[in-house]
Amino acid sequence: MSMSRIPRLSAAAATAVVADIVAGIIGLWIMLYVLEANRANGFVDLVHDAADWLAGWSRDMFVVEPDWWRVLLNYGIAAVVYLAVGHAVARLVKRA
Repeated sequence: MSMSRIPRLSAAAATAVVADIVAGIIGLWIMLYVLEANRANGFVDLVHDAADWLAGWSRDMFVVEPDWWRVLLNYGIAAVVYLAVGHAVARLVKRA
């Protein structure tokens, strides 16, 4: 393995890890919402704020009932997009 390939592998791995972390935060919010976690809890509030910011572009994409389905659908779309795009970019960086 050449030395010029090592930084690309590191960048590809970092890109994939960031995508996984972002999707994990959004997935954690979906789980906390569906399980009706205490919204007054500081950790739950932190996860909610982070997921709202990360999924701001998709959180009101579909207006459906019940609320748990709306959260699962809209935030889930964001998580899947982050995973798909993040890992696609990581593959491209790795190949370059």
